[in-house]
Amino acid sequence: MKRVGFRWLERGSCRHPEFGMIQGGSLCPVDFPALVGVIAHPERGLFLFDTGYDPAFIEATGPFPERIYRWTTPASIGAGEEWRAWLAAHDIAEDEIAGLIVSHFHGDHVAGARHLAGLPMYCARVGLTALRSGSRLARVRKGLLSALVPQTMEGQACFFEDAPEVPLPSAFAPFTRGRDILGDGSLLMVELPGHCAGHWGLAFVTGEGQAVLLAGDAVYTSRAITENTPPPRYVTGMLGDTATYRQTLAQLVLARAGNAELAILPSHCPIAAAAFRGGDDA
Repeated sequence: MKRVGFRWLERGSCRHPEFGMIQGGSLCPVDFPALVGVIAHPERGLFLFDTGYDPAFIEATGPFPERIYRWTTPASIGAGEEWRAWLAAHDIAEDEIAGLIVSHFHGDHVAGARHLAGLPMYCARVGLTALRSGSRLARVRKGLLSALVPQTMEGQACFFEDAPEVPLPSAFAPFTRGRDILGDGSLLMVELPGHCAGHWGLAFVTGEGQAVLLAGDAVYTSRAITENTPPPRYVTGMLGDTATYRQTLAQLVLARAGNAELAILPSHCPIAAAAFRGGDDA
């Protein structure tokens, strides 16, 4: 695989009782960061994997029924999460961003999409369809806020389903196939179904040779993998499909067991993020 630079950066957070994220978790509220991948392609420029939270989330959850989302998952979005402040804090040049890769369309993953409206958006067709389908209440119940993704972005959408299917290196087993979204073997999308419609992860290798699988919300914490423990059924059933979710978790458990050097990074796990940064020079 062609190697890329990579940083795994926080942009806002939400607060939720731990038991909603993993069976047997605490009743106490826990802060879960929203993590954004900043991928430096050697020729194409920077790609963002998701956007984290953005002040647009507060705007989108102002009216009812969208406000239910804010009530059930309170978000912390400080001044540092404002778009240009966040870019400046991490030395990201806005004009070097070449595209947005969307793991799935839940609000905490696409809240900043409007800032990238003129760029290609790499996403699942089925996920974008779900974002625009059904009533407002039905979408909110699934964690979808249609207003966060401008309609103009649909014309720039490049669908994972249409990208060439290629074999994955053995470092990602038992996952064996990916979708080559740039056509050069650098960024391979891996379907991780169950969490919601159109949920995908991203496989790549860093400049230092580290194999990485960005897992999105296929798990909320690395503990779910090490203990093979999913969220409660009411959570997975409300957002997606419980049986499929648990099949994906089982594959992640096998990937961790069979590939000690593979970094599996959930989008809301500060422990996995800190462990990865400890050995990351990208």
